[in-house]
Amino acid sequence: MENNRWRPNVTVATLVEKDNKFLMVNEAPNGHEVYNQPAGHLDENESVLNAAKRETLEETGWEVEITNYLGLYRHIAKNGITYLRHSFLAKPLRHHPEMELDTGIIRALWMSYEDIIKQENLRGPLVKRLLDDYRAGKIYTLEMLYD
Repeated sequence: MENNRWRPNVTVATLVEKDNKFLMVNEAPNGHEVYNQPAGHLDENESVLNAAKRETLEETGWEVEITNYLGLYRHIAKNGITYLRHSFLAKPLRHHPEMELDTGIIRALWMSYEDIIKQENLRGPLVKRLLDDYRAGKIYTLEMLYD
């Protein structure tokens, strides 16, 4: 029997800060160039923490240590798909510049808050929202996750 129950898409995003700059991804989904935090979908049987580390590495070439939880954000895209985005704070550990980045990624770069919010082509409203919440001190311990 097919289960037609509605299911949201679960995604992760990682906010990585170094020297007052944030690690961002310049990508071109569907041929349209945008800026986003490293982010992606949770894979089957994967923990959200591992997904955040994996997506950050695949999209930027940076290994990170997840340090805090920033929250669960719900977003309904223009196409009607609902996304539940687990967002994390991380510190950079090691860069692998020789690593080939995920398909669709143009480059990874470090940007100041001011430079990010000036962009007219952010991937979506959660990009700025996550930065603003972080700057407002909305940071939680990882102990709240049972992953």
